Amino acid sequence: MTAPRPESTTSKLLRASFATEEAVYGVILVAGMIAVSGGHGASSLQVFATVLVTVVVFWLAHLYAGTVAGHGLDHDRVVGLRESFRHALHRSLGLLLSSLIPLAILLLGATKVIDDRITIWLSLWVCVAVLAVLGYIAFLRRGAPWPMRLLGSLTTAAFGIVIIIAKALIH
Repeated sequence: MTAPRPESTTSKLLRASFATEEAVYGVILVAGMIAVSGGHGASSLQVFATVLVTVVVFWLAHLYAGTVAGHGLDHDRVVGLRESFRHALHRSLGLLLSSLIPLAILLLGATKVIDDRITIWLSLWVCVAVLAVLGYIAFLRRGAPWPMRLLGSLTTAAFGIVIIIAKALIH
């Protein structure tokens, strides 16, 4: 029997930051920003810029808050600023990573590969798909049976669907 291969640092980082509350929150944030900024006749490039800036600002705020909150006394030991920053960075990466696929779709519209209106709707539906995958992975990690994984996937995706329904009703 062969020994399991050690996991790479990149793999550990992705596993630790992708199916997290920060990742789910990040996709919901992105979907909301796409719905709001894409609803007023904005181009894919404008929506891309709005979403990118918003995600980066929220990520930096989350990173700062996590660093400050984690710094100091933790039960029986002092947590230094550097350790607190590293921990906050790892926790918050999901917020950034989860926005990459919808942002890539928006770039396709910005470069005129896809029509702007189609791009905005496609990026919203991609957010729903990403939420579904995040929900599935979260339940899979906890050892849930497949019906619960499916239910978790659908429940998580429902947040994106609510945003799409709101966009359709409002705009």
